[in-house]
Amino acid sequence: PTVLVFVGGQRLTNVYVESYMLSKMFTCRMAASHLPDVPTKLVAKAVPLPMTVRGHWFLSPRTEYTVAVQTASKQVDGDYVVSEWSEIIEFCTADYSKVHLTQLLEKAEVIAGRMLKLSVFYRNQHKEYFDYIREHHGNAMQPSVKDNSGSHGSPISGKLEGIFFSCNTEFNTGKPPQDSPYGRYRFEVAAEKLFNPNTNLYFGDFYCMYTAYHYVILVIAPVGSPGDEFCKQRLPQLNIKDNKFLTCDEEDGVMVYHHAQDVILEVIYTDPVDLSLGTVAEITGHQLMSLSTANAKKDPSCKTCNISVGR
Repeated sequence: PTVLVFVGGQRLTNVYVESYMLSKMFTCRMAASHLPDVPTKLVAKAVPLPMTVRGHWFLSPRTEYTVAVQTASKQVDGDYVVSEWSEIIEFCTADYSKVHLTQLLEKAEVIAGRMLKLSVFYRNQHKEYFDYIREHHGNAMQPSVKDNSGSHGSPISGKLEGIFFSCNTEFNTGKPPQDSPYGRYRFEVAAEKLFNPNTNLYFGDFYCMYTAYHYVILVIAPVGSPGDEFCKQRLPQLNIKDNKFLTCDEEDGVMVYHHAQDVILEVIYTDPVDLSLGTVAEITGHQLMSLSTANAKKDPSCKTCNISVGR
């Protein structure tokens, strides 16, 4: 569109465009660059008016922005008449849409690797956590709000309630690794207790933390549950029998499970889970705190797991 700018009824002849980032608040302004009361950082050259808008700013998702405009009119004597700043407009960009998440999904599929068998889901915590569950929650682990780890625009961060599980196995043993960053006590539950034809599977996120490891977040929700309804509106749904990350299928009357080898899967189950469904035992390995993803920030420069709309 053609932009015509008027101040006091007089059409402007030139406009200067200036923009800068300050913390998480983004401000774009039009200004006369040579005046002492006007910021000059990243000021573009004057553009004759009327001008055609040919570009746009790439805004990050789930971020607050402010926008204000100031115009400058070149006079016959070569000086400029500068307007007051316009009213400041504040807005917040949205979370990733299903379209954006599908782009992340397709990127994750490229590096997922071959599928390995699994038989259990597991959750590591400190002994005090399991003691508290037994004493105060009737033996049932309760869903909690997901932290802010992963992509900045993920629609599940700070919103979806669930219980975090792992499912990756060691290549040489086919069993869960004995090390964990989350605690020395592990709850193990047979895979069919949480993941079966009565559950839906959703893709939630794909990210890394400045390392070679890449993480895929999946959500398992019992069909028709509140978590299922939440995910159905926001996340790409996966075929539980045929996808690149986590599958569940029946072979000779037995449920068989597989997981992707080359990504670390973080599985969120959206309903309470009773400890009586599995076992709690101390692991023999180490607690590797450096591998924790709690509130971990995504590497915005990684070309493998980022899409063009933002972090």
